[in-house]
Amino acid sequence: MKAYRCRVCGNPLFFENSVCVSCGTALGYSRAEGEIVPLDATGRYVDTSGLVWHICRNLNLSGCTWLAPLEGGQCFSCDLTRTRPNDADLDGIENFPLAERAKRHLIAELDALGFPVMGRNPATGGDPVNGLAFDLLSSTNEKVMIGHDDGIITINLAESDPAYRERVRGELDEPYRTMLGHFRHEIGHYYEWQLLEVAQRSDLLARARELFGDERVSYQESLDRHYADGPPNGWARSYLTTYATMHPYEDFAETWAHYLHICDTVQTAAEYGLTAVAVGAFSRFRDLVTGVWVPLSTALNMINRSMGKEDLYPFVIPVPVLDKLDFVASLRPAA
Repeated sequence: MKAYRCRVCGNPLFFENSVCVSCGTALGYSRAEGEIVPLDATGRYVDTSGLVWHICRNLNLSGCTWLAPLEGGQCFSCDLTRTRPNDADLDGIENFPLAERAKRHLIAELDALGFPVMGRNPATGGDPVNGLAFDLLSSTNEKVMIGHDDGIITINLAESDPAYRERVRGELDEPYRTMLGHFRHEIGHYYEWQLLEVAQRSDLLARARELFGDERVSYQESLDRHYADGPPNGWARSYLTTYATMHPYEDFAETWAHYLHICDTVQTAAEYGLTAVAVGAFSRFRDLVTGVWVPLSTALNMINRSMGKEDLYPFVIPVPVLDKLDFVASLRPAA
């Protein structure tokens, strides 16, 4: 995450700020510029090309600070949300803002890395077949399964509740479970589908099968086996998590999520002066992992322990996972 500053007074800003706490200027996030920009008294921003942008209509609903092209309209991030809780679902509405916040964080990172993010609405330049959409569903009255299906990512809004999320994390014996982590994992399924399968890149598919296994094996049978027998013996020598052992699709998505974890945290550390190394400083991603990420995450873990908290990054990265991370990093579009 970038270190933002108010263009009016120079005060430090956070990604979620809608107002500068120092000078009181109303703020919005310009996706085109990748910056937090000042708004005028009517909630407008005029960019250098003369285009007029407006604050998203969902500011009060979900805390969205992104700019929309039309007055009274919604921004690109909000437009990706296909389904949200109805206004009468008080629990769903309460949990909705955290999910939208995580989604905006995800999109900003994908933009920074250069990965294309395309919606499904043709009216706004989307692709109804290959585009991306999110169903952010409340499990107040029905069971919601987190997952991805041909561009539709479903998120259970109950995961916004720390008590619920921690209970599930304990039940599944997971070292890490966050709303942003869910978004990063599920978007990994989407990009594997788009960049390997839809693109019909036989060379990439062959290499992915060497690293992760053949994704054509039955998902349901793999799921049943995983929950019946657990991970295979010695899994930690080749995988990041036990969930990654279930099926090649899950191994790819877990690896993708950790690629985003590492990129974002290293960039944030660089922005705030904790490291002088940028994400793109190495020709191989594995060198960034071993040379920067491992010592940085170790230090961050020790800082957390100094505060009596659990490790920030409770994972060990074995050598085979470095190969997998290198592969995922190679999918990043050329600058």
